[in-house]
Amino acid sequence: MITTRRGTSCTVVERGAGDDVLFLHGAGGLAGHEPLLDAIAAGGYRVAAAELPGYGESTGEELLEDMLDFALHGWDVADALGMDRPHLVAHSMGGMIAAEMACIDNRRARSLSLIAPAGLWIDAAPIPDIFGMLPHDLPGVLFHDPAAGAAALTGGVDFSDMDALVAFFVDNARRLGTAGKLLFPIPNRRLSKRLYRLTAPTLLVWGESDRLVPTAPYSARWQELVPGAEVVTIGEAGHMVTVERPDEVAAAVTKHLQSQ
Repeated sequence: MITTRRGTSCTVVERGAGDDVLFLHGAGGLAGHEPLLDAIAAGGYRVAAAELPGYGESTGEELLEDMLDFALHGWDVADALGMDRPHLVAHSMGGMIAAEMACIDNRRARSLSLIAPAGLWIDAAPIPDIFGMLPHDLPGVLFHDPAAGAAALTGGVDFSDMDALVAFFVDNARRLGTAGKLLFPIPNRRLSKRLYRLTAPTLLVWGESDRLVPTAPYSARWQELVPGAEVVTIGEAGHMVTVERPDEVAAAVTKHLQSQ
């Protein structure tokens, strides 16, 4: 556990040793990302992933109200971990936060690796509202393989156990309460107005069949706003490419880190 200067307390998962990598998770939290963190750390990096307040045992979500709060929280976490100029690796909602962090303090992030990042909005390709979906709809939107995705989302919870079922829904409601501050009703907090400040070398990684943040229009829009950004597309993977293809994501990210 770490405590930030703002007063939030966060659980941190840490792997490896070497140059600092700060990982920022998406709306679903850290569960299932261990293989990705392990694979990046194996390349010779110290990888730390802090659960946002409202996730797991992390507390202080009432202190984070808007995009600026979340971006500054990210740097507060880096400070608490003793990371001076970390590489930022981030998924989905975390990608939006990481990009904001790198725009606010555009000399501190050593590099950016954004995996299916949220934060932009294209009227012709609207991002589905995950808050309005029923649980059984989510795997088909988030995963290339919905059946495997359903198992990953439940984390092995036995829904015939009423106590386990209640705990699952309570935890899920708490997570979505935090995520909703950034993603509801649409994930557009005007990040596009600030990306001109971004100077960190940037990699964009997408699952080819992402049905939440559609790959073709959004990767093109990011490249338009961040000239020089590299795009890597991974086959047979959806929005949760971090869980479905962790080794391929780690290979792309590690190559990018090594080039900096």
